[in-house]
Amino acid sequence: MKKNILIVDDSALMRRVMSDIVESDKRFRTADMAKDGLEAFELLIEKEYDAVLLDINMPRMTGLELLEQLQKNKMKARIVMVSTLTREGAAETIRALELGAFDFVTKPGNYLEARGIGFKQALLEMLAAAVMPRSGEKSQEPVCRKTVRALKDTEVSRNTAEAGGSRVVALACSTGGPRSLQSVLPLIPADIDAGILIVQHMPPGFTNSLALRLNEMSRIRVKEAEDGEMIENGCAYIAPGGMHMKIARDGMKRHRVLLTKDAPVGGLRPCANLMYESLLDCGFDEIICVVMTGMGSDGTEGIRRLSTGKSTYVIAQDEATSVVYGMPKAIADACLADAVVPLDKLSESIMKNVGVHENGC
Repeated sequence: MKKNILIVDDSALMRRVMSDIVESDKRFRTADMAKDGLEAFELLIEKEYDAVLLDINMPRMTGLELLEQLQKNKMKARIVMVSTLTREGAAETIRALELGAFDFVTKPGNYLEARGIGFKQALLEMLAAAVMPRSGEKSQEPVCRKTVRALKDTEVSRNTAEAGGSRVVALACSTGGPRSLQSVLPLIPADIDAGILIVQHMPPGFTNSLALRLNEMSRIRVKEAEDGEMIENGCAYIAPGGMHMKIARDGMKRHRVLLTKDAPVGGLRPCANLMYESLLDCGFDEIICVVMTGMGSDGTEGIRRLSTGKSTYVIAQDEATSVVYGMPKAIADACLADAVVPLDKLSESIMKNVGVHENGC
């Protein structure tokens, strides 16, 4: 049975373009179209849809106002934002994700781009992820873990036994990541004894807004990574959209960010695999790898290679709390996970494997 899609946009042209894309795929059908949030809200009261394609800036009721109304009235809907690539549009998109939107695709700048293959593929891929059924059961810890360390052993801080060692946290996420990061980074103390590297799959223009919002919410410093800057404890560095982030040592053996515009890997730029592989040449005594919600398997091959030459501890988000159980599932299936934990335990698991500065920041 085809999945029912509601399209909400104040542009008749964009409604038609998106409807044509939806109807081109045998998995979906355009069930209804609305020209603003108010009309969409009335439809959502009366009917159920498998997914909603939602514009942000519309008359009468904006996309953000619609999300607020859905949240206020405890109405559930799988919302995919169709967002403009502007500074204001990026900030609004991050706010939409906070309000419960599933994810977003970038709205084309003109009619030719809207009719192009890139937008079509992005929209259909996101719809497919949005309508994917989710398991309500908690995932079981993989039997074939790379070590025999039991989960309960992580209740004791490993930092005490390995005092003096240097560590870094390397985190990867994709679909569902922006909102999930808001459940992790704000709980990290400012005196964490490590820097945090983050690859979140996002197009250019959106990662800076994400970093600014996370920085407002967190005790650690959160920023969009800059080429050449030194990795410091108590700071999280988000790879800029459209650029790969690697870590390299300078002449004084300090770890610095290296940003490149090398070709996408598997269609991804930034790519988590490249970040993890770059850490093979680092001087950290241990690398805490964290893989969270997201489509695909980015991070798995990089962590596999990293673990052959470095001491790693790998934490994967569990299925029950993942928006899309793709990336963490790939880690678990590859027997790379030392721990599989729910979203609300990720920060705790990170800290038990890193620790804090003895004398603060």
